[in-house]
Amino acid sequence: MQLAKTIYDLAYKYQDYTAQNLSKLIQQKSLSTKEKGVAEALKGMMIEAGFDEARIDGLGNVIGRIGNGKKVIALDGHIDTVDIGNLDNWHFDPIAGEVKDGFVHGRGSVDQKGGPAAFITAGRILKEIGLQNDVTVYFTGTVMEEDCDGLCWKYIVEEDKIKPDCVVVTEPTNLNIYRGHRGRMEIEVSFYGVSAHGSAPERGKNAIYMASRACLEIEKLNERLATDEFLGRGSAALSEFISSSPSLCAVSDFAKIHIDRRLTWKEDKELALNQIREIVKDYNAKVVLLDYKEKGFTGKEYGMEKYYPTWKLEENHPAIVAGVDSYKQLFGAKPVVDKWTFSTNGVVINGVYGIPVIGFGPGNEVLAHAPDEKVPVEDLVKASAFYAMFCQTF
Repeated sequence: MQLAKTIYDLAYKYQDYTAQNLSKLIQQKSLSTKEKGVAEALKGMMIEAGFDEARIDGLGNVIGRIGNGKKVIALDGHIDTVDIGNLDNWHFDPIAGEVKDGFVHGRGSVDQKGGPAAFITAGRILKEIGLQNDVTVYFTGTVMEEDCDGLCWKYIVEEDKIKPDCVVVTEPTNLNIYRGHRGRMEIEVSFYGVSAHGSAPERGKNAIYMASRACLEIEKLNERLATDEFLGRGSAALSEFISSSPSLCAVSDFAKIHIDRRLTWKEDKELALNQIREIVKDYNAKVVLLDYKEKGFTGKEYGMEKYYPTWKLEENHPAIVAGVDSYKQLFGAKPVVDKWTFSTNGVVINGVYGIPVIGFGPGNEVLAHAPDEKVPVEDLVKASAFYAMFCQTF
């Protein structure tokens, strides 16, 4: 209990330091593939906090390290954000990083620069009190997550050759402990018709009609998808409809739809693709699982298919048990153990590589991608303490 008190007291001592670091990160606008400024700022914070190592890898991920033990833990937070959106919906400057009334305000405060700001403080605490139990802790400020969940961790595992025993994903959890979320995939269906003059549509085959009928069947599919007791039901949402024709006086010869497919437990890409193939089997249509491939700010081009597997840990998994124990020691209460509604880097860390993941982060996920995004300083303090405690006890 003395260790917990020492860590908690230091987290409170450094609350202004944490808040100001987050403010500085928010002031570096960092859309996916354009994170150079925030990456350099985060690396500088690691050096200032006394980390044993701080570097930027080939893709642009910021990799910090403390310790050199056999057991490897990573604290992960992505440093890219979505754009601001309609500025009229904001009641404060979204990139000023204002610290006011117990909150840090701005885009990325919740999703998801608050986590990295908190883990910088956790690293400072660990350097001050000493890291126990033959442990190495990596601190990863990861890139391109908003565009392609987990791509950054594919690079870290495959190219940096870092494969931890456990990863704490610092996405917002409202200070609850999360142990999974649904997976997702991006499916595109193209429909090929035959054009004809609009005055005689019966002479052609209208791609818009094909696609529209398929859309209505996908709506029905959404209502009968599988359900998991913990993760909930899978879902299929139409997010884009594009069509073309030789002219506005002609039958459409091409249409394309985009499907945002969320996958519950035991649903995978082949099942999801086959469901759509069945719907369009009588049409001249092509069903494709999309790929992502872009250049990061370093100039490195990297990619993967846009399939992000479902993952969850059981509530009695050692990583979850260690998280619950750390929480109890620090805060004298039992945490809520739950799940994210959205997707995180866990899709690759656990979904692909099987590395245990525990979620714990400052802020409420309902503010992710929303205007007036802000995070309580109190959340940053508690997250800092939790990360340091978990690293000492896992």
